[in-house]
Amino acid sequence: MAGDKIPSLASLDRPEKYQDLLKEDRGDDCLPCRVVGGGAFIGLAAYSYLSGQSQLEKQRELILKSNSFFGMRSRKFGITGISVGLVWMGLWRFFN
Repeated sequence: MAGDKIPSLASLDRPEKYQDLLKEDRGDDCLPCRVVGGGAFIGLAAYSYLSGQSQLEKQRELILKSNSFFGMRSRKFGITGISVGLVWMGLWRFFN
């Protein structure tokens, strides 16, 4: 016990640097966890895109009759945007 250093009150009061905490936390993620997580996001993106486009085609006549400000093009763009975002999250999960 005589060789142990007692930290000063000032060093205990100071918060840890978040960069150091992120570096320590990064190593906890295993490869199978990354593959499953990334695959889940990419699978969700594919499901979202395919089911969204399918539902739009089923509702095409109703959407066009409604004369809505948001027509088919903007709705397709929205579905595609959500899917691209999910793919990006899957790739980020896999590589980071």
